Amino acid sequence: MTWLRAFGEVVRSGLTIEEARLEPLLALRTAAGVAIVVGPALWLVSPAYAASAALGAYSAGGATFQRTWRPRKVIALGAGAGLALSTFVGYLAAGRLVTFLPLLAVWAFVAGMARAVGSTAGIVAATTVGSMLVTITLPTSVGRALEHAGVIALGGVAQAVLILLFPIRRWGAHRDALADALAAVADYARRLRHDPTAPFDPEPLMTARDAAAVTPSQARTRPPVLHGPRGLAERIRPVVAALADSDVGAPAEGPGRDRARELLDAAADVLDAAARSIRRGTPAEVPPRSTDVLRVDEDHEVLEGPARQAAERLVELLGEALEIAESGARGKTPTPPGPAGAQFLVRPTMLRLVPVVVRAVRRELRRDSPVFRHAVRLAAVATLGYLIAARLPLGHGYWAPIASVMVMRPDFHRTYARAVARLAGTLAGVALATGMVRALGPDAHVFGALAVVSACLSYMLIRTGYAYSQCFTAAYVVFLLGMGGQAWEQTVPERVVLTLLGGALAMLAYVVFPAWETPRLAGRLADWLAANGRYAAAVLRSYAEPTREHRADMRRALLASREARAAWQEAYDRARQEPVRPRGLTSREAQEAQEALKGFGRAAMLMESHVPPADSRFVPEAERFAEALEADTAQAAVDVREHRNPDWRRVEEAFHAWEGSAAGDRNPVVRRGAELQKQALEDLATAVSRTPLERDVGSAREEQRVRAAAAAEGDGSGSAPRGG
Repeated sequence: MTWLRAFGEVVRSGLTIEEARLEPLLALRTAAGVAIVVGPALWLVSPAYAASAALGAYSAGGATFQRTWRPRKVIALGAGAGLALSTFVGYLAAGRLVTFLPLLAVWAFVAGMARAVGSTAGIVAATTVGSMLVTITLPTSVGRALEHAGVIALGGVAQAVLILLFPIRRWGAHRDALADALAAVADYARRLRHDPTAPFDPEPLMTARDAAAVTPSQARTRPPVLHGPRGLAERIRPVVAALADSDVGAPAEGPGRDRARELLDAAADVLDAAARSIRRGTPAEVPPRSTDVLRVDEDHEVLEGPARQAAERLVELLGEALEIAESGARGKTPTPPGPAGAQFLVRPTMLRLVPVVVRAVRRELRRDSPVFRHAVRLAAVATLGYLIAARLPLGHGYWAPIASVMVMRPDFHRTYARAVARLAGTLAGVALATGMVRALGPDAHVFGALAVVSACLSYMLIRTGYAYSQCFTAAYVVFLLGMGGQAWEQTVPERVVLTLLGGALAMLAYVVFPAWETPRLAGRLADWLAANGRYAAAVLRSYAEPTREHRADMRRALLASREARAAWQEAYDRARQEPVRPRGLTSREAQEAQEALKGFGRAAMLMESHVPPADSRFVPEAERFAEALEADTAQAAVDVREHRNPDWRRVEEAFHAWEGSAAGDRNPVVRRGAELQKQALEDLATAVSRTPLERDVGSAREEQRVRAAAAAEGDGSGSAPRGG
């Protein structure tokens, strides 16, 4: 992708309105937290204290809107404490540049490394850098600095108290994550009716699993309906895939295929009903026709063999899903599926999170880590922006480094998109606020009220796009400065110029010290291949020797495979948006390799749906194929990472031995699954194998194709495919 085309994508992305459900009650509650601390501070003390209180309450309130599974009041308290600490420490070093600049650089670097823990931690940490830059200009002594830090922390406390006193849809995010997982499987079942090989994005299931991890105190108060359906969604997904597949399930045509389509449609209706019940806390309502379809008639059922087994298993699982959803809506405690005494997924408490954070940060302390490079950029840009703004004949120079810190992300596309969105939102916001300031005249109390209203609108639009939320954030800042007696003729030009400067520095920093994903695609693909190989081998071993230990190994391997696939998908999506010449893998090769590995994982999933129960008949031929598969995929991962052609010699030998044995057709599902896996590995080898001459020619052709596509798009002569 050329720089011109990449920048066009950035502008479109930055100004796009995202589809999101507005949450006005949450916005009103959070804005009330701002009003509770701003009003008394303005009335009883001074506008400076009111500004500090507004900063703490606004930033702590914004932190509670980030995606997190911890209690919101804990997030508000943590954000308030971090803001207060950064304010006080910043003031202690603010007397001279020789002390403040190193502190700012170290603090910004640590804030960048907080991305190793998660995006929420990184956003909250970046906010503390902004707090340090803004509030060091307010106090005049150490005592005053402590007072301002206390007022800022009080803003976080106010938000936490409001969350405690006025809970709005408790466990709402957890309910949504679980409902989204069930709805995703329902959508998958509907797509399988028309395309038996339709792909499935496991991200909703991964999100639901993350949401299911709770601390011991959360486990005691978690609603009963959140206990069981996630595991059911995990087990239903391979069953519907096996039913729809023409290789191991229903026949491609005829009455069997029609019956499979009916069952898939009914399954989608049931899963959607369960999702709505969990999301809203209401009884599940399933159409009567779907209930009739799910009755399996022993005498007149047209499905046979593995397809019939899948149909019977699907009906059983859907019944469990409805029972759990209806029990949760009535307030009863459903019996979670699975073995007795199964433990919930444990999330560490805040105190026990410290060693987890240390280990996560230590893993990212390497030069090729995107998080480390982001932290270095953050530290350099914050320091440089502060120095440049201090030399300009403008007030409020901290706006430039704040703009840089708040728009910077570890990847190219989001950094540039947020820079464009922040500038556009700032221009609109300051224009709106300026018009109101001129019309209303100087009145601190009116400006304080307008600041609260702007904060409410910013919270309400926080999930619809950064530009639209930033519009009201800019207006909020202008009203706060007007409350403090600043004239709009000074604040508006300064804010626009310094925001432009900060955004430009953030964009330039990524060019100077990037963290491109394009060169890492081969490594991500290799990781996914190795993880998929371990998962497929674990499934085969569950056939070779059906034991509970092998089932547990299969589950762990499946989770590792999903994580590797998610890492690949994230890297692949980022690489397609980067203005970088492809190296190692062209976009076409990456696409073909991705499809091959999806087919490989799908074959393993089909076999998983028919894994025999413990103490069933052994399939010894599967063990040899599992060993060959795991060994060859591990070696192929090394070959792909080092740009060598993979080889499947052991897999072919094991498959031919299995094919020639007398027990080759003892279990048709696992035998056909192994054949599909072998074919997928051959497709992968075809996608990534090249001679040295082909590699050079392929890269040149890819660059030529991308340039031609960009030219065609610019001329309007056709739609250009997305390149790497």
